Amino acid sequence: MTDELSRRDFVKLGFAGAASLAVAPTVDAAGAPGAAMALPTRALGRTGHHPFIFSLGGQASLEQPDKHDVSIAIINRAIDLGVNYIDTAAAYGRTRDPSKQRWDQDGISQTNIGEVMATRRKEVFLASKTDDRTKDGSLRLLEQSLRLLHTDHLDLWQIHNVQNDTQIDQIFGKDGVIEALISARDQKMVRFLGITGHYDPAVLAKAIDRFPFDTILMALNAADTHYLPFKNELLPLANQKSMGVIGMKIPARSRLFKEGAVNTMKDALGYVLTLPVSTVIIGCDTVEQLDDNVAIAKSFAPLSVAEMSRIEGLAANNLPNGHWFKKPAAAGSGVAEEDQNMA
Repeated sequence: MTDELSRRDFVKLGFAGAASLAVAPTVDAAGAPGAAMALPTRALGRTGHHPFIFSLGGQASLEQPDKHDVSIAIINRAIDLGVNYIDTAAAYGRTRDPSKQRWDQDGISQTNIGEVMATRRKEVFLASKTDDRTKDGSLRLLEQSLRLLHTDHLDLWQIHNVQNDTQIDQIFGKDGVIEALISARDQKMVRFLGITGHYDPAVLAKAIDRFPFDTILMALNAADTHYLPFKNELLPLANQKSMGVIGMKIPARSRLFKEGAVNTMKDALGYVLTLPVSTVIIGCDTVEQLDDNVAIAKSFAPLSVAEMSRIEGLAANNLPNGHWFKKPAAAGSGVAEEDQNMA
């Protein structure tokens, strides 16, 4: 196994996550303490929110133009089942019209989620993102997000898909997006601030060393350990900073699955949930797929060292499909495939 998970590492990474699950207080669907609830939850860093360990991502059907009815059904069903964290982004399902600015193109994902939020906003912790790197552009995107999501505030506003040092310089430079995040928080338009990425863990490590973000959304799956491992290079630092950690790319848009490799969501989801994460987001294509994912998360138990090793070994049989979204290994080989609609 590449970068073998030792027993000591597993104790720090796996059982730490399991412990945080075991001691999490019972909460109601909106994350408020006190109400009886059977779903396993974990603390989202310092935010005070305790999400169900499975959360709903805003891609898959939710961002597709011909999937309105199934999207609304998925969102409502997720909330009915106790999912209390929903993630989206201004970029999800946005048309790529070069003649228009980002904030003049309404994304399908936020539009669909907003239709449900019009009546169910208080039931979820709502997260969205800005893919603009400037203060002014990001604040315009925030106005769009609030309008489409039918809310007067976001629980979490995140900088979307940070990939390289040039973007870091833009983010923290004069009139950069970090100024928008701080301003929006000061004006109570957003409650918490986060950063996201799946391209290069070293870049995100630099960012969270420069600013006390409340959360980080990072790529984590069974193939991760074999190349540019977020698990090793970023996850421990985020845990050290007591950040809320949200895992994504769990099935790598189903590319992780292959006969002779990882081929069940139970293995894919169980692997990541054994790590010290707060929750994971997964986009769903159907209500049935959502139901299956929730059932797996609801019955989750931390995996053993041997099981983690077995799943990593299986993932090695389907590379690079498990990390197609990361920085390419060879210099000059282009960029990772872009599935965020940020162009």
